[in-house]
Amino acid sequence: MKSSISNSQIKQKALEIGFHKAGIASANEFGLEINRLQRWLNKGYQADLEWMGSPKRQDLKVVMPEVQSVICVALNYYTPHQHSESSEIGKISRYGWGRDYHKVMHKKLKFLANWLQEQDKNILTRYYADTGPIMEKPLAEQAGLGWIAKNGNLITREYGSWVFLGEVLTNLELRRDSPHTEHCGSCTRCLEACPTNAIVESFVIDANLCIAYHTIENRNPELPPHIKSNLKGWVAGCDICQDVCPWNQRFAQETNIDEFQPYPDNLAPQLTKLVEISEEDWNRQFRASALRRIKPEMLQRNARANLE
Repeated sequence: MKSSISNSQIKQKALEIGFHKAGIASANEFGLEINRLQRWLNKGYQADLEWMGSPKRQDLKVVMPEVQSVICVALNYYTPHQHSESSEIGKISRYGWGRDYHKVMHKKLKFLANWLQEQDKNILTRYYADTGPIMEKPLAEQAGLGWIAKNGNLITREYGSWVFLGEVLTNLELRRDSPHTEHCGSCTRCLEACPTNAIVESFVIDANLCIAYHTIENRNPELPPHIKSNLKGWVAGCDICQDVCPWNQRFAQETNIDEFQPYPDNLAPQLTKLVEISEEDWNRQFRASALRRIKPEMLQRNARANLE
């Protein structure tokens, strides 16, 4: 569908809604990324994340047959608090310190999608924020928001990699923005800092070795020995490869979104308390939190592994 709305109008509206970055990608230019994904899957680097192999991830038209363009947006979530290095304290990834980012993103994405549809009754939209079978980081890179780094995260020039990504798929034929160029250079700090060597080579992550994967997605009663011995306090996610990134150290800036400020109990949780966390305490501590994916028995397991 030909658009009577300009790219600049759409991006300006996205910024007015509160997104920190916005760009436009084509829905039809992912041959290279699909090949990379398939090689990654063939090596078993997805662990038991079976949804990573969904055919829908390789063709946006399976997700939305009418799609022509993707409006990509980013929200800065960084807050300047630091993790404790005490052996008695558990570490929670920054993305999970405050309110569930899905809720924050979806509210803004819905507003943007509704605004688009108000411009023309024939405009179709569908939106996601880490909630659909699409390759959001390649889309964001194609839309010029940033580049996929050696640690697999998307880095923006303005905010480093401390950003949440969202997308509005639409049947509008929009002019795509220029893809972002890669600026990791010869730096290998993230590869060297990962205690489990999960970054098996630049731009390639093996979930089987990743602390974030095991603390969030692994449902087994016990963590693998190579993970348990290298947790370094992490009980929910892991920020090591982001903390050492020069782009984050130089350009991280505090978010203006109050909902991403940490819940008090999430900054320095006592491992001994997490080992015995009850369903009631879990519900209280992780209300409206993205960390509700980590069930009480998983938090207990992660905390126990740090204390062994």
